[in-house]
Amino acid sequence: MASHGTVTPSTPLLEARGDGHGGQVTRGGGWWNKVLDMVEVKIQLHIAVPMVLTNLFYYLIPLVAVMFAGHLGEVQLAGSSLGNSWNVVTGQGIAVGLSGALETLCGQAFGSGDYRMLGVYMQSGCIISFLFCIVISVIWFFTEPILIFLHQSHSTAKATAVYMKYLIPGIFAYAFMQNLLRFLQTQSIVAPLIILSGLPLLIHIGVTYALVDCTILGYKGAPLAVSITLWISMIALALYVLFSKKFKKTWTGLSSQAFNYLLTDLKLALPSAAMICLEYWAFELLVLLSGLLPNSEVNTSLIALGVNTQAIAYMIIYGLSAAASTRVSNELGAGNPDRAKNAMVVTLKLSVFLAIVFDLALLFGQNLWISLFTDDIRVKDEYASLVPLIAISVLLDSFQGVLSGVARGCGWQNTAAYVNLAAFYLVGMPVSCLLAFKTSLQARGLWIGLICGLCCQSVSLYVLTRLAKWTRLDLSRDKVEANSAVI
Repeated sequence: MASHGTVTPSTPLLEARGDGHGGQVTRGGGWWNKVLDMVEVKIQLHIAVPMVLTNLFYYLIPLVAVMFAGHLGEVQLAGSSLGNSWNVVTGQGIAVGLSGALETLCGQAFGSGDYRMLGVYMQSGCIISFLFCIVISVIWFFTEPILIFLHQSHSTAKATAVYMKYLIPGIFAYAFMQNLLRFLQTQSIVAPLIILSGLPLLIHIGVTYALVDCTILGYKGAPLAVSITLWISMIALALYVLFSKKFKKTWTGLSSQAFNYLLTDLKLALPSAAMICLEYWAFELLVLLSGLLPNSEVNTSLIALGVNTQAIAYMIIYGLSAAASTRVSNELGAGNPDRAKNAMVVTLKLSVFLAIVFDLALLFGQNLWISLFTDDIRVKDEYASLVPLIAISVLLDSFQGVLSGVARGCGWQNTAAYVNLAAFYLVGMPVSCLLAFKTSLQARGLWIGLICGLCCQSVSLYVLTRLAKWTRLDLSRDKVEANSAVI
């Protein structure tokens, strides 16, 4: 495998695995090869590890802003925290979901050797993302009346509204950046992303400190710093694509042909966004429901801590999900469904192994983990009773995370979106409400309902992978004859 992870038309996708023509795959004689295809493992870790670190660095950018804003006072802490959640639910989740269409389109185009189309598809994705960001901006502009309607306090709603207005420029950069990330990911060019995301994070710490503590902006400086850093990140990625020789085949310049594939992209982007948002919203809904329980302060803290723990675990799973999506889409594009299935099996084994390691660390280190957030003895005791349930949900989430990546790689987003809708809102949330409000389980009842939803989601997606036909997405109906205007 080349160091930069790219392939050429004369190079098999799994260069180190065999003859490249569908012949017998060469494996070592170690016992571990009977458990895992070690060559496939190396290829996937080459994608997964950089994606985990990249995702972590981008996750920390808004979190750093919340930390700085929180030191200004309680209202600022509440406003920035709620603003960050509002950003994830109504902004970033949608942006990430929309870019999921490129995991199918760019991934399969790269596998089939149709390299020029990667740049065209990415441009289509950026156009769609831009239009959705306009809608998101309007929603964010009216954050205060929306939050007051949702029974938030006037002071918190006002502080959150100020935070969101200064975050509006950042959502455009974030959306463009997600499309660029998918463009690189589907070519397995991900190692440079560690630097291209790590450096902006370091810059962000300095920018946030300067704007919050050294200027008259104060609280407003925190979200403004996020917007500035996201634009720096996006521009850095764009410059890398423009000037790196690695993309001479996949980026040939701006093209009017991108407009001809808007509908093609949209058909996958909308269900991709639904897949992501339906799951994101389910976790946020748990936090809202916990506030309606008796002793809401303790229960809300418990569920919020559980969601944060799950989010940390998912950062690891996200890398494997990206690896699964990339490997499956590339192999399907190249006409190798058996290798695509093998890639899925390897990723599932890796994800379960890492989830078990995470669960063991959580079970044995729960006292240290909870101490980072609170010194309240009651919250600590209640959290200890929730940890076994969180361990189960992390294991299930690792399984479905990989299967969701496979679904995106195969172009099954539409079916997967319906699976998520049914699993979380016809099974998970009703069970959560029933157990939380009709029994004495309370917070544990909410989490048991979530486990039921994750279980249904995992089983349904696995059945989908067993029954669906593993073929390259048929785009023949969407092909149009148009002269591309390359600028």
